[in-house]
Amino acid sequence: MSAARFARAAKPFGRSVTALKNTSRQRFSISAIRRTSTSGNSEGPRQASVWSYSGVMAVAATAGLFGWGMSEFRHGGLPKTMLFDSLYSYPSYASMHEMEQALREIRQEVGGTEDIISTDPDDLHAHGYSEWSTSNPEGLPVAVAYPRSTQQVSTIARICHKYRVPIIPYSGGSSLEGNFSAPFGGISVDFAYMDKIVQFNKDDMDVVVQPSIGWQDLNEQLAKMESGLFFPIDPGPSAKIGGMIGTNCSGTNAVKYGTMKDWVINLTVVLADGTVIKTRRRPRKSSAGYNLNGLFVGSEGTLGLVTEATLKLAVIPEEFSVAVVTFPSIRDAASAAAEVMQTGIPVAAMEIMDEVQMKVVNMGGATAPRVWKEMPTLFFKFSGTKAGVKENIGLVQKITKANKGSNFEFAKDAREQKLLWSARKESLWSMLALRKEGEEVWSTDVAVPFSRLADIIEVSKKEMDELGLFASILGHIGDGNFHESIIYNRRDKAEVRKVEACVKNMVKRALEMEGTCTGEHSIGWGKKESLLWEVGEDTLGVMRAIKAALDPNWIMNPGKIFDRQS
Repeated sequence: MSAARFARAAKPFGRSVTALKNTSRQRFSISAIRRTSTSGNSEGPRQASVWSYSGVMAVAATAGLFGWGMSEFRHGGLPKTMLFDSLYSYPSYASMHEMEQALREIRQEVGGTEDIISTDPDDLHAHGYSEWSTSNPEGLPVAVAYPRSTQQVSTIARICHKYRVPIIPYSGGSSLEGNFSAPFGGISVDFAYMDKIVQFNKDDMDVVVQPSIGWQDLNEQLAKMESGLFFPIDPGPSAKIGGMIGTNCSGTNAVKYGTMKDWVINLTVVLADGTVIKTRRRPRKSSAGYNLNGLFVGSEGTLGLVTEATLKLAVIPEEFSVAVVTFPSIRDAASAAAEVMQTGIPVAAMEIMDEVQMKVVNMGGATAPRVWKEMPTLFFKFSGTKAGVKENIGLVQKITKANKGSNFEFAKDAREQKLLWSARKESLWSMLALRKEGEEVWSTDVAVPFSRLADIIEVSKKEMDELGLFASILGHIGDGNFHESIIYNRRDKAEVRKVEACVKNMVKRALEMEGTCTGEHSIGWGKKESLLWEVGEDTLGVMRAIKAALDPNWIMNPGKIFDRQS
């Protein structure tokens, strides 16, 4: 990328990273509802203060139905049957009157002193649009429900099933592929009040949690209990367990600890018709029947709503060490990373950031006063026994040196470890903070076998530079997963086309290398075409058959992963 291009993108430097994080946290941390006050009084979701109930319902329904019609025109052609004289009945969902009736019945059956339904316009927007995502189809939910228990979720699902009202699960809200969008309207089910540890089994090294507890909050609570245990899956800081299960996420620790699917023992799931099931019991291993955990983990709420999860925990390692090393080129860094994995050295984490991303972090100031070398950089985390960590560091140093790496820079203490690692964790925030008016960040990922890492990263970076895009490469390179983050002007159609072509080429390259179109962000709304390229129509047909068996009315997070065929 040219220096002039970088300067244009960086001036003026928009919102600071801190300000951006505060803004986004307000948007995604259920700002539209009030928690129980210190006096013990509890309020439910905020009601619209200016708009009338019927007005909000009409606007939301119109937006949802417009998105429905447009999406079917784009993705499935024109269906044969008509609905409401001008919109198409594929799939056939509730009328405006039926949606209103469904909301009345939910309120009546749930009862209590709190109204769990919100129709506030800000709530609807926050639950149908993601600032993080490039995939934001037209449409908003008609209402947002805030259940407090599995039974309330079951009631919501049963009534929605009765009237064919779409149900969209929502937890952390950090969707990158439009995973929680509401293209067909319906009810967004926000688990904000279901964020507790239900049961902690220290001797068995597992914990039962509700879906809206964050992984960081979970680990903080485990630390306060002096348990000596932690939950090792670590995606974005705002991620919640429900969304992590829905997308089968991973994070920086995946090299050592695997992905979300490896840490789920059992799930409590509410099916489309309100039926409540438990996938397994609590032993860590079982060969009893189908592996339903594997079915629901990664299904993005299209098969059921997870209301409880039993998760494995790991022992906190005796020793930690964090180090960074720079390289003259991205290929050198990627080659070193691949060799580390091929040699079998048990690193705890290994991340890559190119020179553009390192400059973005410096400009954002999130790690100030620390200033980073603006070169392709590998970040390493080592953990285990003191002797084991020392040995692994020595082995990795030899490999990086052989691939033109600089000397290791180590953190001196826990504070510096956090600071060193923060550059990787702050990368997306820093990129978002660079945006000017009218600009967006397109962030997406792929994964390939280790032997092809250097090839795909080098070619993808070259293409981005040749197209004149302000873009960076970063990722969990230890498990073959890397991300492109591209700033573009959404009002410039030519630039949008360039970005779309760049992303599509990256995905096709990954598939040609026997990789996958998504390493950890899942499919959502944005990568349905890519999934078809990856698995083919026959495999999608099997997925559709499973979906149809569990959700015959197609109400569970419709429009995600794949579209229904007539």
